[in-house]
Amino acid sequence: MFEYTARMFCWHTSVKMQRITIMLDNLRQHRYISKFPKLIAFLKRTGDGYQQNRKSKILTKSEIDRFLSSADDKEFLMIKVGLILGIAGACRTDELVNLTVDDIEDVGSSLIVKIPNTKTKIPRIFGVTDVRNMLELFRKYLSLRPPHVKRLFLYYKAGKCSSQPVGKNTMGKIPSVVASYLKLPDVACYTGHCLRRSSVTLLADAGVDITTIKRHAGWKSTTVAGGYVENSIENKTKIANQVLVGTTTSAITKTVNVSESNIPSNINFENCTNETFNLNVNK
Repeated sequence: MFEYTARMFCWHTSVKMQRITIMLDNLRQHRYISKFPKLIAFLKRTGDGYQQNRKSKILTKSEIDRFLSSADDKEFLMIKVGLILGIAGACRTDELVNLTVDDIEDVGSSLIVKIPNTKTKIPRIFGVTDVRNMLELFRKYLSLRPPHVKRLFLYYKAGKCSSQPVGKNTMGKIPSVVASYLKLPDVACYTGHCLRRSSVTLLADAGVDITTIKRHAGWKSTTVAGGYVENSIENKTKIANQVLVGTTTSAITKTVNVSESNIPSNINFENCTNETFNLNVNK
């Protein structure tokens, strides 16, 4: 009877591993599951191939640029500022919610943003430069806020800010709002963690090292940061070149002395991939 009940329970719950775990915890309170070998075999069969995907989807650079350039400020200005700061600083949802105007310093050519309280207890500082009118968007939003409210993010509608601060749930919906506007598939998969994951992924794809990624995201361990570097497009391309083409990433230095009498009309570079060239001109 006990085995039959367990089978029916699994059948009517679509055999999801999370619910099976709950069932097993309940069973352990009364009997040892090791006494039911057929139940164990059944659970293994039904759970075969199951993968639980908890990771949020990410926004690509082109998608971020498209939203910032095409979305109407009258409706999406607060969303744009949240997107900019979240991506620039790999911010968690609660970090954005708790940001105040005193945490941000406008130095003219950039913004210096301080996050004093983080999940890992490691304060972070990041910058926002004037790319794609990001500073203009921030200053425009700041000018519309009531000056007496310290919290940065306030409810925004029809080009006006209220005095009510934005909560965690609203802030966590920013990625899904962006995805919905861009008509991306699986909008619900763009969770509040999307901004942080997108930021670190863009950094890893740019080819930065693990130490920089750890410092940027405020991680103490290299395990998570290493995963982003491992899975980055830039890193996989580099590995593919090493395996299929035989190219390496070792540095090659070549010095060419050019005088006024033998200045070449042009310089050709062939079969170069991810190379850096330093040109020094001495007069």
